[in-house]
Amino acid sequence: MYLEHFGLDEPPFRITPHTDFFFDGANRGATLDALIYAITHDEGIVKVSGEVGSGKTMLCRVLMERLPENVTIIYLANPSLSRDDILFAIADELRLDVPDHVRSSVVMRALQDHLIKAYGEGRQVVVLIDEAHAMPVETLEEIRLLSNLEANRSKLLQLVLFGQPELNDVLARPDMRQLKERITHNFGLEPLVREDIAHYIDFRMRAAGYRGPSVFSAPALKAIEQSSLGLTRRINILADKALLAAFSSSTHQIGPKEIRAAIRDCEFSDATYGGKMGRKTQILWLAALLTIGALSIAVWLLAASRTDIAAPALSVATPQAPAVSAALPLPPPLPAPVSAPKVEPVHAAPPPQAAKPKVGPLTLERLEAGSAWLEKLSDDRWFIQIFAADADRHAEVEALLRRLSSSTTELGNIHVYYSDLSGKPRFGVMYGDYPTRAAATGAMRELAKPLLANQPYPRQVVRLR
Repeated sequence: MYLEHFGLDEPPFRITPHTDFFFDGANRGATLDALIYAITHDEGIVKVSGEVGSGKTMLCRVLMERLPENVTIIYLANPSLSRDDILFAIADELRLDVPDHVRSSVVMRALQDHLIKAYGEGRQVVVLIDEAHAMPVETLEEIRLLSNLEANRSKLLQLVLFGQPELNDVLARPDMRQLKERITHNFGLEPLVREDIAHYIDFRMRAAGYRGPSVFSAPALKAIEQSSLGLTRRINILADKALLAAFSSSTHQIGPKEIRAAIRDCEFSDATYGGKMGRKTQILWLAALLTIGALSIAVWLLAASRTDIAAPALSVATPQAPAVSAALPLPPPLPAPVSAPKVEPVHAAPPPQAAKPKVGPLTLERLEAGSAWLEKLSDDRWFIQIFAADADRHAEVEALLRRLSSSTTELGNIHVYYSDLSGKPRFGVMYGDYPTRAAATGAMRELAKPLLANQPYPRQVVRLR
């Protein structure tokens, strides 16, 4: 609609991956070169992680185009494959003549024979696995076994895992340590900063045929940075809507007015966050907790020492005396002789309210319900993981629950759990109760739109214990 208005040959901000619009700034080009090197030099398993909308799929598509011709590419986009299904999927992509309903060991043998033949002919085979964070643990274990296929001192199969940050949490589990040890390269796609965003928008505009001066003003770029969190998909959506708003206003300059109109038309998920912002929040929260802990110990020691001082040196408690702060609980006063007056412990100033983290009311309610719910379930039951976040992001859990409560979603089927099995405290939001993984996967296809916003995946109850 706005193409002729801005002199464009094609839409510059489509969210579907278009390799002609690959932006090699912000370390994207360097990551691509490193991936090509790792794949062509037998460097073991490679992992690429990034937030939703950070450009993982675009990077994967460009990688597929730029690998040498002697590399056979297998792209697996379905994260729900079982450990047997993934073997058949790879065999099918390689056009191996494997009968149906045979044992997985037969498929593995046929796959190994084909890879040895390809290696002898100077060809490589690489498997690119998208959405790896949602793969069942059993399938990830099968990937580890596939990485064992070797000829002399060279790997027969290269494996590249693309996934959201949740993949790092899965690999941090004790039962995943063997797979994690085989990952030789870890690449992360960081959010774009404001300068990168300006270059990114200008690059895509000119790749689409624009030849004039920049149409996005500095205030507009600042608003895009704040609303997009530096994620390329969000930048594309905001820039596209801003161009449409400028066209509607018959202007060729995009300022705060057009960006505000674009932001109002978007419903970005509160659960998505920029990696840098999350780390900063986590550091501040941990510092606050350490400060509170140090103050509590100091107050306890001070109160205990003051009770041993002669009574005349201390004030006598009266009924109007203020109560001890609930934010910093003190130990019970030491027993005194019957004839001695009661002694009031010395008060410490409570910490600032902002330094005291606490979950919201909906999170607390669903957390208590989730604990009771999990106690009744056997280990072999399944649920749908709707969302997971580090404990310092509890506000995002509360925001998600508020949105779900305002929709048609039945909150009785939604539970929250707390776990530190991955090595750090995390909250998770669960939905439903199913006897098998297949039942959970089938139910996932019928979920309401609000429940699908964060790419849910099936999970077994035993993984929380």
